Amino acid sequence: MTPAQKNEVIEVLKGKFQKYDNFYITNTESLTVAQVSKLRRICFEKNVEMKVAKNTLIKKALDQLDSARFQGTFDSLHGVTALLFSESGKEPAMIISDFRGAAKTDKPLLKAAFIDGSVFVGNDQLDTLKSLKSKQELIGEIIGLLQSPVSNVMSGLNAGSMIANILKTLEDRTEAA
Repeated sequence: MTPAQKNEVIEVLKGKFQKYDNFYITNTESLTVAQVSKLRRICFEKNVEMKVAKNTLIKKALDQLDSARFQGTFDSLHGVTALLFSESGKEPAMIISDFRGAAKTDKPLLKAAFIDGSVFVGNDQLDTLKSLKSKQELIGEIIGLLQSPVSNVMSGLNAGSMIANILKTLEDRTEAA
């Protein structure tokens, strides 16, 4: 690979790291060509970009962007590395887990994940990453929690007005009798 080609790969990677707040560093070393093709197809269908690059080029791209921010991912850059870029922090974890189940394998291995500024290191973090909630899900839950007391108050007020109406009706009947 010429220095110009290396610089081009670094620039492409920098663009991906800037575009996405979430990326996974995986090891696809023992997968067959057919399995890697299937994994790429699944990623494409789920709007997850998969890139394979040399570890030194990945590290240079991350260094050039913000070495301190990505420091926790550097120890994971060894062996065969495939990067999964996604808008969702959870989707690549779901893809990896589903792929493993369907292929009856423990590959690809999760080396690290960078999710909205947090680094998750190790294959044992996959279950944690699968349970992450997206920003939209969290906002929805917060709105639901905020609406709950309001709806309780409104129900109480409605019940209070119903009781007042019943009492008024009984009072009117008593006066009429």
